[in-house]
Amino acid sequence: MIVLRAENIARHYGERTLFENISFTLAEGQKIALVARNGSGKSTLLRILAGIDESDGGTVVRNQNYRTVFLDQDPELEAEATVWETLFNSDNELLACIKNYEEVLVLHEQNHEQFSGRLQTCMEEMDRLRAWDYEARIKLILGKLNILKTEQVVKTLSGGQKKRVALARVLIQQPNCIIMDEPTNHLDVAMIEWLEDYLAVQQITILMVTHDRYFLDRVSNEILELDNGKLYSYKGNYAYFLEKKAERELITAKEIDKAKNLYRKELEWMRRQPKARGTKSKSRIDAFYDTKEKAHQKIEDKQVTLKLNMQRLGGKVIEVYKLNKSFAEQKILSNFSYIFKPGERVGIVGKNGVGKSTFLNILLQLEQPDSGRIVYGDTVSIGYYSQAGMHLKEDKRVIEVIKDIAEFVDYGKGGQLSATQLLKLFLFDDKQQYTYVSQLSGGEKRRLYLLTVLIKNPNFLILDEPTNDLDIATLNVLEDFLDDYRGCLLIVTHDRYFMDKLSDHLFIFEGEGRVRDFNGNYQDFIDEQEQLKVEAKTENKENKTAEGKLASKKKIGFKEQREYELLTKEIELLEQRKEVLQQQINSGGSNHQELIAWSKELEMLQGALDESSMRWLELAELIS
Repeated sequence: MIVLRAENIARHYGERTLFENISFTLAEGQKIALVARNGSGKSTLLRILAGIDESDGGTVVRNQNYRTVFLDQDPELEAEATVWETLFNSDNELLACIKNYEEVLVLHEQNHEQFSGRLQTCMEEMDRLRAWDYEARIKLILGKLNILKTEQVVKTLSGGQKKRVALARVLIQQPNCIIMDEPTNHLDVAMIEWLEDYLAVQQITILMVTHDRYFLDRVSNEILELDNGKLYSYKGNYAYFLEKKAERELITAKEIDKAKNLYRKELEWMRRQPKARGTKSKSRIDAFYDTKEKAHQKIEDKQVTLKLNMQRLGGKVIEVYKLNKSFAEQKILSNFSYIFKPGERVGIVGKNGVGKSTFLNILLQLEQPDSGRIVYGDTVSIGYYSQAGMHLKEDKRVIEVIKDIAEFVDYGKGGQLSATQLLKLFLFDDKQQYTYVSQLSGGEKRRLYLLTVLIKNPNFLILDEPTNDLDIATLNVLEDFLDDYRGCLLIVTHDRYFMDKLSDHLFIFEGEGRVRDFNGNYQDFIDEQEQLKVEAKTENKENKTAEGKLASKKKIGFKEQREYELLTKEIELLEQRKEVLQQQINSGGSNHQELIAWSKELEMLQGALDESSMRWLELAELIS
C-alpha cells in the first residue's frame, strides 16, 4: 500500500538548485533513513513530503487513509499553551477521552463527592473506547522522555524540552506514518535507546533524517541518499550503504573518464566537419552534446580535510581538586578530583539535568564552584564547541567571519592557508564564501562554527554535542581528524558511535554529585549495565519466595488490578508476535535484510516479554 508518492518535485533558492525532478514512493511498513550533506536539501525535502512546504514543481500525493505526522528539527509550539494542552491538541477521540479522564481524576481527588459521578462516566467512556491500554502507553512515553511537569507553559521550556514535548505529541497520536527530522537531538542516551526499541517494534511507516548511525541502523531497513540533486536507494544497514555508495562513485568516475576520452575524439570530428549543420549526422551531433555534458560532470570531493597545527601541550594540563557545586538542593559535584594527562580522551555520560554542562562551564571558568580549585598548565589553550554557544553574526559574510579571527593559519611544516583556502577545505566554495551567514542551513552554520574553534589551534578541546546538525560525511572526517589529534579531548554527546570511536574512558554523572571514572568506552559501559541487570534478576528470583509472602499481606488497589489486566493482554499479544517472527525466521525463504530485521525485533520483543512477565507474576501473587 502506498503512503505517499512524489513525482518530479523540485526546490530552488534563487540561482541555486537543491534538487530537481525528484520522484519517490513511500510504501506501508518501510522505515527509511534519508542521508545527505548539509545544505543539500534534506529538511526541505521532508517538509515538502509532509505537506508543510510547497514544491517548486511536480506533485506530492498522500494517501488519505493514513494518518501522517511530522516532527520538525526545531518544532514550533504554541508559546502560551501548557505542555498538557500541547500534548493533547488533536482531534483524536481516544486522546480527548483520556485527557478528560485525567483532568476529572485530579478534580475527584480534590472533591470526591462532587466529581464521583463525572469520574464514573469518564471511566465508562474509557471502557467503551478501550482506552486503558492507550493511557498506559501515553504515561510510558511521557515517563521515558522525562516530561513530568505538564502544567508548565511552553514558552518557559528550553529548546531540548520543546523537542521532547513535540516528539511525545507525535508518538501518543499513534500515527500510521511518521516523518522525522533529527529525532534524537536533545535526547540523552537512555531516551534514544528507548526510542530505538519503541520504533523498531511498532507497525509503522517511518521516513527520517538522522546523523545518529547507531539509531539509523537499529530503526531503519532502507537508506535513501540525496546526492547532487538525485536520489539513490540502498536496502541495507549503514555499512552496506557505505560499501555500495563507494561502488557507485567508482563506477561514475570510470564513466566520466570514458566520456572524456570519447569527448576528445568527437570534438576533433566536430571541428573537421563543415559549418553547415545539414552536412553532419544529426544523431552523432546530439550524441556529442550528451557526451560533453557527461564528460564535464564534476565529482565534488566534499571531504573536510582537517590538518591544522596544535599548540604544544606541556606535561601539566588541568588539575581539579575537591570540586563541589550545587543548585538549591540539587548536587552537581561532590568532592570531585581529577588530574588530566596529555593526550587524554574522556567522554561524559549522564541523563539530562545531572550537571554535565555545568561541569564544562566550571572548567571553562564560566561558572564558579561552591568550593575546590582548578589549576591550569601554562601551555593549555582551550577550544570550546558549545551546543548553545554558536554566536555567528547573521549580517556578516562567511569569509568575514573567518577573517575576523585570522587572515592566515598555520598548516604544518611552515605552510600557511589563507581564509579562502581554509573555507574551501570546509566545503564552502567561492560563491558560498560571500554568502551571508543568515542564508546558511543549520548544518552549514555548525560547520562554520566548528571551523572558528579549530583555527585557533587549541590543545585541549571541549566538544559539547558536536554532532548535532552535522551531516554523516562531515562527522566521519571530523572523527578521523580527532583520531589523529594529539591534544586532550573532552566530549559530551548523545551520539554513541562518535563516543565509542573517540573516548578512552568515561566520566559517568550518576546524580547527587557522584561522578564515576569508568575505564572503557560507551559500549563497554552498556555491557556492564546489562550484566548488572542479569545479576539483579537472579537475585530477585532468589528472593522471590520471601517477597511473595510479604506481598500477599498487602491489599491490591484498582490501579494494580488494571495494570494486571493490561499486562495479561500485552503478554498475549507479545507471545503471538513472537510466534509469527519465529515462523518467519525458520521458514528460510526470506532475504538477508529481512532475516536481520526479524532477528533484531525478536531480540527486543523477548526483552519486553521478560520484563512484562516478571511484573505480571508480582501482581499475580498480590491478587492470589
